[in-house]
Amino acid sequence: MKIAIDVMGTDLGPEPIVLGALAASKKYPCTLVLVGDEVQIQEIIKRHPGNYPTIEVYHASEVIEMCDSPSEGLRKKKDSSVVVASRLVKEKYCAAAVCPGSTGAAVAAALLIIGRIPGVERAAIATPIPNVSGTTVLLDSGANVDSKPRHLLQAAMMGSLYAQLIFGISSPRVGLLNVGEEESKGNEQTKATFPLLSSCREIRFIGNVEGRDISNGSVDVMVCDGFIGNIALKLGEGLASFMLQLIRDGISNAGLLSKIGALLLKPVFKLIKKRIDPAEYGGAPLLGVDGGFIICHGSSGAYAIENAIRVAVEFVEQDVVKKIRESLEREGPNCDS
Repeated sequence: MKIAIDVMGTDLGPEPIVLGALAASKKYPCTLVLVGDEVQIQEIIKRHPGNYPTIEVYHASEVIEMCDSPSEGLRKKKDSSVVVASRLVKEKYCAAAVCPGSTGAAVAAALLIIGRIPGVERAAIATPIPNVSGTTVLLDSGANVDSKPRHLLQAAMMGSLYAQLIFGISSPRVGLLNVGEEESKGNEQTKATFPLLSSCREIRFIGNVEGRDISNGSVDVMVCDGFIGNIALKLGEGLASFMLQLIRDGISNAGLLSKIGALLLKPVFKLIKKRIDPAEYGGAPLLGVDGGFIICHGSSGAYAIENAIRVAVEFVEQDVVKKIRESLEREGPNCDS
């Protein structure tokens, strides 16, 4: 198994991406193909000597920066790292790609170069979010800001299957993100989506759910369009950072007894931080693409990249693309409603 890693175009430069790949190469049964400026990549590897027999370097002469327009970047920079990584998946040289650069460019490259699974109209980013009892898969979390009801139906099917295969949930509870639980609530989009999800044989639909249900463990897969999903995701990340900062400030401004208590609770605080740290999850798959494609934060550090590679390996080992294709074929005409 070979996994392509887009090394360029991130907020932090190529070094943390390369270091994450070097660490992952010692843990996971795959060959990692580092795509980007060969000179820069080799210099980083030389600064961290070791035996890396499962590391390859594939030169790409251009970079789509965070500030570049995704469409213009793909058109003008055909030898950019994200384009080359996507091409390696399209040509079956690699089974999956991990892309921590511009999300817009990554999604566009995946759709235009790798293409969608036959029958899939819109791909969706499936982001795992910790809840009180496990994990909630939120999709779409940013690939499509406008979605039709049939797109949300397909997202629900793909997200349910992903939750089964990767998180081991035998019968995932699928909810439609809405402003209330009643079937009559919502806008035209959610009202039209509700009956499609209710009649789908491939999912266990539990009805409308609200934003608070993301973290309370009452739903395993939460479906919405990418506009709402991305706002929900970023709000959750911001709140988690805010709460951690409140705890730090409270401890630093507290008296001696409180600081002693905080010291005793340090292992608990570490567990909480680990539970809500996005780096623990690494990346989110772009479901619906005809190949593995993992999207990461542009500011991902080495540990996040290491975990994103783990996600890619699990994705390929579980044969997610094939099983999504089979699920869509079983549901048949309902997906075209």
